Formats: sequence, C-alpha cells, structure tokens
Amino acid sequence: MFDTLLIANRGEIACRVAATARRMGLRTVAVYSDADADARHVAACDTAVRIGGPEPRASYLRAEAIVEAARQTGAQAVHPGYGFLSENEAFAEACAQAGIVFVGPPTGAIAAMGSKSAAKTLMGKASVPLVPGYHGDNQDPAFLQEQADAMGYPVLIKASAGGGGKGMRVVTDSAAFGEALASCKRESASSFGDDKVLIERYLQKPRHIEIQVFADTHGNCVYLFERDCSVQRRHQKVIEEAPAPGMSPERRRAMGEAAVAAARAVGYVGAGTVEFIVEPDGRFYFMEMNTRLQVEHPVTEMITGHDLVEWQLRVAAGEPLPVTQEQLQIHGHAIEARIYAENPDKGFLPSVGTLTALNFPTHAAFRNGDVRVDGGVAAGDTISPYYDPMIAKLIVHGADRDQALARMIQALGATQCVGVTTNIAFLRRLAGDAAFAAADLDTGLIERRHDSLLPPPAAAPQAALALAAAAVLAAQGLESSSPRHRVVHADPWAQADGWRLGGAYRQQVQLLDAGTTRNVNLVHNQGQWHLACDDGGAEHALQWRLQGPAASGQYRLDLQLDERRLHGTVIVRGEQLQVYVDGNAHALQLHDPLRHAQDEGAEQLGGLTAPMPGKIIAINVKQGDAVKAGDALLVMEAMKMEHTIHAPGDGTVQELFYAVGDQVADGAELIALE
Repeated sequence: MFDTLLIANRGEIACRVAATARRMGLRTVAVYSDADADARHVAACDTAVRIGGPEPRASYLRAEAIVEAARQTGAQAVHPGYGFLSENEAFAEACAQAGIVFVGPPTGAIAAMGSKSAAKTLMGKASVPLVPGYHGDNQDPAFLQEQADAMGYPVLIKASAGGGGKGMRVVTDSAAFGEALASCKRESASSFGDDKVLIERYLQKPRHIEIQVFADTHGNCVYLFERDCSVQRRHQKVIEEAPAPGMSPERRRAMGEAAVAAARAVGYVGAGTVEFIVEPDGRFYFMEMNTRLQVEHPVTEMITGHDLVEWQLRVAAGEPLPVTQEQLQIHGHAIEARIYAENPDKGFLPSVGTLTALNFPTHAAFRNGDVRVDGGVAAGDTISPYYDPMIAKLIVHGADRDQALARMIQALGATQCVGVTTNIAFLRRLAGDAAFAAADLDTGLIERRHDSLLPPPAAAPQAALALAAAAVLAAQGLESSSPRHRVVHADPWAQADGWRLGGAYRQQVQLLDAGTTRNVNLVHNQGQWHLACDDGGAEHALQWRLQGPAASGQYRLDLQLDERRLHGTVIVRGEQLQVYVDGNAHALQLHDPLRHAQDEGAEQLGGLTAPMPGKIIAINVKQGDAVKAGDALLVMEAMKMEHTIHAPGDGTVQELFYAVGDQVADGAELIALE
C-alpha cells in the first residue's frame, strides 16, 4: 500500500476521499484553485498545493500541474474523484509515465468507455442491447440533422465525452435541432474539451438504472447491485436510491451480469458504473459506462456495508477484492438527495453567494449512521460561479423503502441553509410526492408532477409569523415572555420587558412575505403577551422562550400560541429572516416603512439582466436588430452549464452592454430592448 495520496479534485468528493484515506493511515495532499484557497477539502488534507486560477481550465483541468504537485509532495498515488480529469485518458497516462498510481481503470478501459460513441460500438459488437441512434464520427451538422430527421422526434443529443447532464438536449422537432446541436457542442467543449456528440431516439417514460461494478488486477469482477437514478431535472440526477424499487431478482442478475461482461470486455479495474435505460416493459439498453466513482455511490455503501473508496485504494495498491459475488448482500434501502444552490422556481438556475448558515440534522454521521451527510462546504464558504453548485449530499438508510423515505423527509426538514437559494424545500416536496412514494418512477417525473412539486409561493403560516416576531423581541433583549427566564438588570430602565405605567405596551412588526406586507401586532398587558397576525386577525395568548444564547443570529425558540406548543429556529441576517418550523422554511423580511420610503417610486431600469454571475459565450443579435418573443438573444455559461437569454417580447435591440468572453455579475443589464 502506498503511504501518500494526492486528491485531484475538490468539494465533497475530495473531503470524502480524504476521510477514508486518513482512516487507513495514509498521508493526504489536496490541490486547490485561487477560488478554493480556504475550502474545506484543503483543510481536510495534510498538505495542499495551489494549481492555478479559479476557472477549471486554469486549475483542476491542468493535468501537468496536478502531476507536478504529486512530484513535489512525494505522492505515490492520485485519486481523481469524479468530474474534471477523472475519466481523462491523457491524465491517467501522464500519471503512469511519472510513476504515480492512478486510482482508476487502465487507460485502455478509459479510452474504450470514455467516448459514448465508441462504447456503444463496442457494446453492439458484444450483443448488448443499444438504443437506436447514430454514434459515428461524422459530426457535420447537416448530416446529424439528417440522422435525427430519419430517426423521428423526439431525439436526444448527448456529448460523447460527457456526463452529469452537460452537453445534453432533448429536441422535439426538426426546426429546433440546429440551435440545440450548437449549444450541446459548445457546452461539451467547455466542460470536457471535446465537442463530439451522438444522437439517440428519446425513449418515453424510461427509468435510469445503473449497476455498480468493481474489478481487481487478479481477474475478479463483481457487481454491487443497482441504483435507480430516474428522478432528474435538466438531465441531472436529483434523488438516487438503492436497490431499485420493483427490481426482481432475475432482472437484477441479468443486468448485473451484463454489466460485469461489459467491464470484462475492456479489461476493467477499479470502481465503475454501467448505466442502462429501462423501458416500462423491463427491456434495458446500454447507455454508457462511467469509468470512475459516481456521485451517488453512498447509497450502494449503505446497503452493502462496504466503503467503496477504501476498495478503490486497496485495488489500486494491487490487493484483491475483499468479497466474492456470492458474499455480497443487500441490507435495507438507501436514498440520497443532492442539495444544490439553485432556484427550482426559476428553472433550477444556479445560485451563488456566501453560506451565512448551514445546519444539518444533529444526528447525522459520516459512517455507521442511518443519516449521513457528504459535504464540501461549511457556513462562511462561498458558492462561486466556477464550479458545480452542489452544497452536500444527504443520505439516509432504512429497513425498507418506506422507512428510508420517512427518514429522508425528516432529515430534509432539519436541514437549514441561508445565504443562497436552495432546492431543499423542493426535495422535501419530491420525497413526499404521491408518485415518488408509490415508486412510479421515470426520468420525466419532475416534469409530469410539475404543478405539485413547484406550486406558487404560499403565505407563511401563523406559526412562522409568531416565531419571527418572537425572534425580533429576543433580539431586542426580551429572551422570554416569562420573568422567570429573563436576565434581571440592576437598572430597571434597562429591563426590556414591555412594562408600561398605567397602560399596555404595543408593538407592530411588519414583515414582507413574498412581496406582501404582513402585520404582526404584539400587546403586553398585566404580565401577559398577546399576538394578532394581519390587521383584524384573532388575538392569541403568546409565550416564548429562547433556547440558549442566540449564536450568530440563530434563534432557537420554544413558543406557545394559546394551547399549541411548537419549536422553531429563526436565522436573522440584517433585515432577512429565515424561519424554520414544522420541517418547512419561510423567507421573511423585516419592513421599515421609513427606511424604505425613498425606494418607492425609484426608477426601474429596463432591459434584460443576468440571472446569475457568468461569462458571455455567444451573442446572436446586434444593435438595431428586430427580434420576436422567444428569440435566443445571447448565451451565458455559469457553473459548467449554458443558459440562454430569450426575448420577452417583440422589439428592437437598442444596445448591447457586453461582448463574447466578458464576465458579468448577477443582475447586470445585458441588452436594452426598445
């Protein structure tokens, strides 16, 4: 076994690998970009080496810089994580030439499976079922359009070297094919350095099921059962689970043996995933093989009890697999939810900013627990526009799917994140959705259940308003409604208890709730507090108590309204209040009419603005052009994904404020339309 491991990645996977390596007694080395100098994975390792600027092409995609970092630190092995260079044949070869162990498959296997087109050709020769499509080398746009037209729509364009939903588009008619193809090629070139694509028939209501395989250098190869990754948005996985619901032992065996055959066909070594698309009648087709560890590997670890990263390191050191196929068993059910900095209500656009608060379930553990969190960021860290916007993975285990699902709903309700927009509330609705609970799964579930999963914003309930008001009073020094639990001051005039001579104390807390003003009226009279929400609302007896000191603006409160008792947390950041109660989050804002009076009537600038920070990569119009509603005006790239800005209506381009290659800030005006 080598004694020093360099981790050629960032974020949660770098932290994950570092934890296992340190447990095994290995010295760890991190690499980092300028954007990650203070990142969690840097602190998790014994040594860290800077490898370049914030953009991936200037840092994490620089194979020569990573190999040099290994040389400098005496690292004998490199773990590539997933993404970046993890499936890069040239990087694996560079490690081999430098005498460094690449923790992954041989370069020949990466070459065979790294190209989706080549892999499908290989699988076709091996009689593995394939989805009808074109997987050849001719990349002429007109030729590809002919192939798609002949195949019939809808079709799926996929980056040949891609993964993670990048460089992938569903095209429903011939007229939209050209623009979608150009976008896929740009995104693929940016993310993978290769713009080659393939075209396939888009299957209706399919499931995405993948098989975890593992092989060693002694000729052993096993499958560690399957994962269902059908629930996706923008062709990226959102929730994964193992085992796949409804999977019969016979089909599990057939798919597992097909996956092992695929791995053996290319002389595979290490961890890999063979992905299949499965039709409702059970027919399955080979999609691709990922020659690396997958983001969703924890659910496999949960149901098998094996640490796949440890297996990777031991196999890379020449050791045999620790178990045979017959010794592998499934224990219970596991579900993983990916927590992203993104806005589900705006097409899942990524969100950037500083995490001012990040709290997970108190009973979460990395190992040997029913609730596990794999994360690469902490409170105070910044979600930047340079990398994938994942915050963490929340993984739960149960005796069966129902118990695992109940634990996931509970764990999501106990997860709190402030500073960026997240998909936590969306994930909780998804986990509680009737179709998902019934395992009625397919890759179009989110679109099919759009109205229930993405409902219009609802008004905050009375409990949330009461907690917000109690937090405001606590911030004013009134930690409790009861004198028994208050700090007693020697100076009675310093006592913030609402006492008045000969009358009642009244305070109105104005809160903005999704743009609507909500008035919370508080009255203290003869030692008793009362609350009425919204003018004319019923009055309720109010009691509250702060649980411990308010650390970093986080108020944990016990509250009673009449006979109802509840617990909640209010996180205060300036005028912003994030209220967590009953497993739900409610964003409120303190409203001071005098402070914001000058804002009213302020001139609103016209034009189209950037939905997030990013880089302009294509402009389709020029000053003076007439445009129609829905026309694609320009394309931005942010967080390794493309985002097209469309014309909201008919008009004329009055001015362009940026050029191709320019970096733009969130909210920056891009184009003025007349």
